[in-house]
Amino acid sequence: MPLSFLDITVLSPPSDASANANLQYNISTASAEWVSAGGSTYSFQGSVSGYTAGGVLQPGTNLNTIDKFPFAANGNASDVGDLTTIRTYPAGQSSSSSGYTSGGSIPTGITNTIDKFPFASNANASDVGDLTQPRQSPAGQSSTTHGYTSTGSQGTPGTPINTVDKFPFASNANASDVGDLTRGDTNKPAGQNSTISGYASGGSSNTIDKFPFASDSNASDVGDLTLSRISPAGQSSI
Repeated sequence: MPLSFLDITVLSPPSDASANANLQYNISTASAEWVSAGGSTYSFQGSVSGYTAGGVLQPGTNLNTIDKFPFAANGNASDVGDLTTIRTYPAGQSSSSSGYTSGGSIPTGITNTIDKFPFASNANASDVGDLTQPRQSPAGQSSTTHGYTSTGSQGTPGTPINTVDKFPFASNANASDVGDLTRGDTNKPAGQNSTISGYASGGSSNTIDKFPFASDSNASDVGDLTLSRISPAGQSSI
């Protein structure tokens, strides 16, 4: 039988992986996976589809649609559902089973709504909670158990917010304020996440902020981008 997995037992897995977990390397997909003692797999990155929710269709038409495109093959996206309202400049988060959009601008102003839609079926989103305050242009981060919405702005002209909000994936609930970035930013920094930390980079500066998932605490400035950049996109490798 050909070898398909290499099991590596670790004493201290990342805080957001299961206790007594093994790091499994899948040779066929060339990817690493945390596997709990019970056998459930945590895939750090998505493995099936990508989603794009909300936004603005130029010139100036706001959208509520949710687009979905496959990872297995190069192909166009399809419209698979709607957010609860048209929404621009939100943050995005992902659990193992659902996608989230939080904050952003809606027709009546800046919102604090958290929308959730399923990955298992093509369906509309539902309103499952609120951020601690309305904010547009925030950065989004995800651990295995929680979504994070950091920085953003309020009002016109935008007043910067430096807080980090956290909401659970296990139940539908409001977010709580769990810390601060090193600065507030009105120009939508990019959000990234490792297995143990969330990051916000760029926006009005070239700063890279980092905050832990294991505890509720403030972010620290851990480095700089090569250039300052407004409204960048964020990606995370394994």
